[in-house]
Amino acid sequence: MNTLIARKNYLALLSLWREKEMIKVVTGVRRCGKSTLFEQYVEILKSDNVSSEQIIFINLEDENHSNLLNHKELHDYIQSRIAADGWTYVFIDEVQNCPEYEKAISSLFLKKNLDIYITGSNALMLSGELATKLTARYIKIDMLPLSFAEYSVSVKADKAERFSQYLNLGAFPYAIHFLDNSLAHSQYLEGIYNTVLVKDVMTRKKLSDTTLLKSIASFLSSNIGSPVSAKKIADTLSSAGRPTGVATVETYLEALTDSFLFYKVGRYDIKGKMHLKTENKYYICDTGLRNMILAAQGRDIGHQIENIVYLELLRRGYTINIGKAGRGTEVDFVAVRDRQTEYYQVSMSVLDENTLKRELEPLKQIKDNYPKYLLTLDFITGDNEGIKQMNLIDWLLA
Repeated sequence: MNTLIARKNYLALLSLWREKEMIKVVTGVRRCGKSTLFEQYVEILKSDNVSSEQIIFINLEDENHSNLLNHKELHDYIQSRIAADGWTYVFIDEVQNCPEYEKAISSLFLKKNLDIYITGSNALMLSGELATKLTARYIKIDMLPLSFAEYSVSVKADKAERFSQYLNLGAFPYAIHFLDNSLAHSQYLEGIYNTVLVKDVMTRKKLSDTTLLKSIASFLSSNIGSPVSAKKIADTLSSAGRPTGVATVETYLEALTDSFLFYKVGRYDIKGKMHLKTENKYYICDTGLRNMILAAQGRDIGHQIENIVYLELLRRGYTINIGKAGRGTEVDFVAVRDRQTEYYQVSMSVLDENTLKRELEPLKQIKDNYPKYLLTLDFITGDNEGIKQMNLIDWLLA
């Protein structure tokens, strides 16, 4: 098993922005591979004759760099290491651990021939002063756990078995080490989950009720791909004997999405061409993590594959909404990239004629000529009145 997986798409984006006057900000849930991405990119720089003296690599989770958790110390340390000639490449991992780090970054940004790359595990890192001072001067790269294509580089099982593992166990890069040890695998995912909850949710948002946070995370995990509202969650908690206000739930939901643990997806009226404010859906960053939270595998396969399609569309650079196609009908995803729209319907199987009809109907109600796809786990492919039916696994590998 090869566990060193080149994240080619992300590396290509970093290379595209190399030596441009933009701060490269890589965001994503903890352990999705941000640190390794920087390490791989450093090797690319070295292979291009960049010397070690031109590279400054700082991991602010490393105790050896604890003295740099002061923004002035961080600034002065980097300034003292700027190379006399040529470009200096600065990599700062988990930059949000340094309070007021944006003061150091915005000052360093003024230096000539300084190429700055930073990572963070919380969306709040891009709020406040950094965003204000550096408007249009940073490029954000959203990173996720492994795609199925990346996963398939290391896991050499039969394609169907490989996908089953990917679906049930998830795709955090280092978790591949534990595919043959279910206890170790579960413990590893639980460690990620607890770290995210404590460091990126509770601490960042100054929340105090861990039990409530876990209850909401569990509710979202159980309702992947279903309409969810803060009121619905509050009512559910209250009926279970835990009175909770809507405003409190909204605060916790925001914290869970800020940590990149969950993604909130709004609805879009395709005919009316307008965004709707109600009935959002939530998807989790990794289906293995969801199964660990619920202590269940092989359940709700339909919603899980829908989650996988959503994450893959994100990886491919789409902006995504749920589509309201007509009265009582819905398209799973309206995906827009480069001002071009695509429509996706996802179903475990449409071998049953009634199921096929039900899944196709929302797509048929859309009268424009943008591409329309039906993704299933069936091996039957083809064209249904302009709607392209594809095998989901093959689509993921395309």
